[in-house]
Amino acid sequence: MREFLVEITTTVPEGTSRDEVDRRRAAETVRSRELAAAGHLGRLWRPVGERRSIGVWRADDEEQLHEKVLGTLPLHAWMTFAVTPLEPHPNDPGGAV
Repeated sequence: MREFLVEITTTVPEGTSRDEVDRRRAAETVRSRELAAAGHLGRLWRPVGERRSIGVWRADDEEQLHEKVLGTLPLHAWMTFAVTPLEPHPNDPGGAV
């Protein structure tokens, strides 16, 4: 699988009920755990004081990432994504054996 740096910004549409937001966020938690268990979600961070997320995601290609991974998130309709494909750097200390 390839790795992708994904920045996600979620904007809840005005007029959306608190119950709907809570329901979708709870479902998002469950789906994120499923994607992590399947190896698609590697790490996820939230910059201090911001409502966006930055994560390392894995998929066979960008099409799979959008359609079968990010597209399955319950908040997907409220999200915008900035995707950067990654490749190993020869000086990455995490790649050393």
